[in-house]
Amino acid sequence: MTRIAALQHPNAGITLMSRWITGTPERSRAAADALLDASTGDAAHAQLALHVFEDADGAGLLTHAQWTSAEDHLAFVREGRAARVTRVDTLVPGIERPGLDRTHLYRSTVFDADGAAELFVVTRHDTGGRPEDQRAWADARAAALTDAGYEGLLAAHFHLTVGGERVVEIAEWASAAGIADLEAAHGPRVPHSRYRFYR
Repeated sequence: MTRIAALQHPNAGITLMSRWITGTPERSRAAADALLDASTGDAAHAQLALHVFEDADGAGLLTHAQWTSAEDHLAFVREGRAARVTRVDTLVPGIERPGLDRTHLYRSTVFDADGAAELFVVTRHDTGGRPEDQRAWADARAAALTDAGYEGLLAAHFHLTVGGERVVEIAEWASAAGIADLEAAHGPRVPHSRYRFYR
């Protein structure tokens, strides 16, 4: 069983989340394997953990990388990132990478610590560029989820981007049925992506 809390490294100074668009499940898995193999091979000491999630439809990936600090990550970007990306792109050419969120985990709200998470729903909420607005939004969202008591919602984790632009919410669900029930009752939420843990 994979849960976000179990993936969180205690010494992480920054968490980087990046969406990759690959097009097919086969390309997604090949890209994920290539990335994980490359990251092991280049042994960037400042990277504490790297986890990859696959789109529920197989058309892309979400990378979730924890580093000791933003400065250490930028040093790797200057010295080693190009070689890592080249190794991946040689095996799986044409990957689109529309953006990177540089975040810190702000808070987590856990409703069921023992349940198995089938889906990880990632939503990006723009908050206007001020850290205080990020925190206020995350606190209000956590309270709303607690009050609603959605069936099948196991936990929600709130990451704040370092520039204050947005909150990245990762919600853990026991099944797609719970999400469908939520949308039937309240209508579609803001655009989101659904993932399953890959490795």
